[in-house]
Amino acid sequence: MIYSVTGRVALVTPEMAVIECAGVGYACKTTLFTAEELQGLETATLYTYLAVREDAIDLFGFASEEELESFKLLTSVSGVGAKYALSILSSMTPDQAALAIASGDAKAFTKVKGVGSKIAQRIVMELKDKVSKDYGSIPSAGPVSAGARPGSNVSDALSALVVLGYSQSEAAACLSRMDPSAPVDELIRQALKELSVGKF
Repeated sequence: MIYSVTGRVALVTPEMAVIECAGVGYACKTTLFTAEELQGLETATLYTYLAVREDAIDLFGFASEEELESFKLLTSVSGVGAKYALSILSSMTPDQAALAIASGDAKAFTKVKGVGSKIAQRIVMELKDKVSKDYGSIPSAGPVSAGARPGSNVSDALSALVVLGYSQSEAAACLSRMDPSAPVDELIRQALKELSVGKF
């Protein structure tokens, strides 16, 4: 198993990066996020996954171990191959993908080109229990709003929305209109729906 490759960045395209190590160029299939990270760098390290099949041997490389682990997690789902996983991780960060899974937000995956509702639902169904262990109770990303006591469902939902890139003020305003006794995943799902149409 090749854990990582470190060397000169010989080539970067939206779907592939070539890292030259000791005169050998390792062509790694990758995500848009990793490709962007490599732009302008002379040397870099990619964390890799080697997939061996009867008809092909493919090397995948990622700028972070988190992205690599997310790729491995996604490809563990039946019917989700490397192509789907790379597409998802080119549109969502590992944290965004994990939070979508933990909150049961299958629609977030259908926004990715090529991912249909059946695949999206399968991802959520097969991975929710695994991911919820890490994302079921998300640490607070900062001071919580009035009415969102630390450790409450609203507080956890607020922190999740901040991690997803929403400002604390708009997320808090959205959550303030919802039932504070609702489960965290339901609060996140409702908030994402409202925030996506710009109601708050």
